[in-house]
Amino acid sequence: MSLDRYITGKDDSTQQPLGIGGKSLQNWMFQGSFASEYNNFFTMSEVNRRIFDQPIRSIGEMVVGRRTFDIVNGWNGSHPIAGIPIVVVTHEPPNEYAEQDTIFHFASGFHRAIDTARQIVGDKEVSIGSASNVEKLADELHLHITPVLLGEGKKLFVRSN
Repeated sequence: MSLDRYITGKDDSTQQPLGIGGKSLQNWMFQGSFASEYNNFFTMSEVNRRIFDQPIRSIGEMVVGRRTFDIVNGWNGSHPIAGIPIVVVTHEPPNEYAEQDTIFHFASGFHRAIDTARQIVGDKEVSIGSASNVEKLADELHLHITPVLLGEGKKLFVRSN
């Protein structure tokens, strides 16, 4: 997340999933020589690797919104964190999507998605991996703040009156 609370830059799309300037938010995941134990695609400093890898050990399922799923094209069927099934919150599951290494479930409504995830995870944690859902139900937040100002884009926390 940027210092001004953005998790993407302006104009995020399938061609530019993090929007204009948004790549700078994830530079910390690619500027080191220590590979994540979950995917050597991520190479970080030793400290960042520990911070990145530690919570993954306890995750049994991830819940994401349909917009996230669409923008990243369903990770082409293989989420970068292998072995973690994903529940997509949507009122209309896609007719087709890439199926590779990741198991996808589709649930109508956030609470139904959480219930679906909890049935699958056993004694592991449910991770919420999209901005529009994180505020609805979160016991713990892991925020990675990048020292950059984006000025516009998608904010993680949006006040509603």
